Amino acid sequence: MPAPVMDTMAAGFFTVTNSGGADTLTSVTSGLASDVTLHSTKGGAMEEQKSFAVPADGSLDFASGGNHLMFEKLTHKPLEGEKVSVTLHFTKAGAVKVSMPVKSATYNPKTGH
Repeated sequence: MPAPVMDTMAAGFFTVTNSGGADTLTSVTSGLASDVTLHSTKGGAMEEQKSFAVPADGSLDFASGGNHLMFEKLTHKPLEGEKVSVTLHFTKAGAVKVSMPVKSATYNPKTGH
């Protein structure tokens, strides 16, 4: 996650690696924000998504210019070096907690990590 430049929203980038059967990411929650939404970017246009398919024995990338999270109505503005706790909610795997490091505001991954 790049350190947000605004007090009200932030973006999240990462990679979901799946070593099992196909699954679906249905939502994301975090104490950092009142709302966390899933988005895709196609042809330069951002569009909110209800879910993302995660292929069996595959991965799902969230990266700048592609799929990403939007953290809206932040409880605080996270600083570089902090870790943000995020819960990914899957149809089959259920809730999976992860820690997302806050990078510099100019962090721009080609793929999520």
